[in-house]
Amino acid sequence: MHFTKMHGLGNDFILVNGFREDAAAVVKNAKKLCDRHLGIGADGVLLVLPSDKADVKMRIINSDGSEAPMCGNGIRCFARYVFTRGIVPKTKMSVETLAGIMKPELIIIDDVIEAIKVDMGKYSFLKKDVPVMGDPEEEALELEIDAHDRKYFATGVSMGNPHCVIFVDNLDGVALEKVGPILENHPLFPKKTNVEFIEAKGKDNLRMRVWERGCGITLACGTGACASAVAAYKKGIVGNKVRVSLAAGDLMVEIQEDRRVFMTGPAEEVFSGDVVLCET
Repeated sequence: MHFTKMHGLGNDFILVNGFREDAAAVVKNAKKLCDRHLGIGADGVLLVLPSDKADVKMRIINSDGSEAPMCGNGIRCFARYVFTRGIVPKTKMSVETLAGIMKPELIIIDDVIEAIKVDMGKYSFLKKDVPVMGDPEEEALELEIDAHDRKYFATGVSMGNPHCVIFVDNLDGVALEKVGPILENHPLFPKKTNVEFIEAKGKDNLRMRVWERGCGITLACGTGACASAVAAYKKGIVGNKVRVSLAAGDLMVEIQEDRRVFMTGPAEEVFSGDVVLCET
């Protein structure tokens, strides 16, 4: 199987052309491929597939073998991959995901892909959309959650996938490796959740650490950055244009009045290679 390793601010992926490779075998072996000691190593696998609804389809398999509806850093890598391979030879494209049709746009300056801007769709705070247990028509605000002998107040946000956003004064003091798995699997979230801890650094800047559903601690999360910006905007902490700072760089998030969110950031290719998919 031929593959390409890519990353968006350190959130790394194995991309496979499902037009040419056995997609079912890739999905079956995704957990092995993502193993950082015994495989290629990645936070997830992105499969390029045909679509009858958009220019192309993206299927996302997490490092634990589960499937994700959407991935913000992943779709930027995906867009760069299909454009540079000529699979979708246009800078503005439509991508089918389980979270709906996403519309990435490559920003090219002097023949160099500087960034990818993605229309991430509309956010929702409704408990039925996140989802969060309770009144389905109620907004998931100020959720009280106990984890690791501490009470947290979280905001539930849907960006096509579930997010639990928590604001703290000292981001470095969060024991994410201990709290993350508890919050991800908390019974309040029937489909589990991504977890973002946020420290506000000003009216237009947030610092973020993330525990991703199905992956654990990652260096970045695009949908998480969008969800965090939206939660901060709802609270009046930031305006509608926000820089979200992560371990390996920044994402720019813009929130429109109609609840539509745009995310802009980099996507880089690391290497390509071939691997034999084993049955055992």
